[in-house]
Amino acid sequence: MSLDALSDRVNGTIDQISRWVDGQPPLSLNRGVGLVVGIPSWSVLGIASWLTPSENGFGTHLKLGLGECTMLHLTGYPCPMCGMTTTFAMFADLRPLDAFFNQPFGLVLFLCTVAGAAIGLADVLSGRGYWRMALRWVDKRESRAAGVLMFGMLFGWVYKILLMHPELRFW
Repeated sequence: MSLDALSDRVNGTIDQISRWVDGQPPLSLNRGVGLVVGIPSWSVLGIASWLTPSENGFGTHLKLGLGECTMLHLTGYPCPMCGMTTTFAMFADLRPLDAFFNQPFGLVLFLCTVAGAAIGLADVLSGRGYWRMALRWVDKRESRAAGVLMFGMLFGWVYKILLMHPELRFW
């Protein structure tokens, strides 16, 4: 199959899905989207509250049966998301200062997750379409939001490297 044929097929499928979505009653659609937005957010927050954060600032994901970080294992340097599971668990344990100082970018991602959970819950309960308002808000600020997220992740990564490797600090 050629790339053009694949592109046409994908666009056709997207059009079919769009027509199906547009044909749904608003209340049902809003509640359905609320579930789609809410379930992952509620799951992440639930798991974070269940976990006991690792006191060394990383490695909490091992308690979920996941393997160790390949980048940290091979290079001795953390990956860009290092400490994020630990940070979420600290936030969920109501230790915001510990969480922030563990991985500052985690605050941004945790707040986004809480917002997704709240929007999902509000839409499931009311069916009012708060997800549409959130999407419009993000759409107007898409470039800035992407820049903030990229800079935040880079800053958090450099911060975590310096936290784990004090010999690299220049002050």
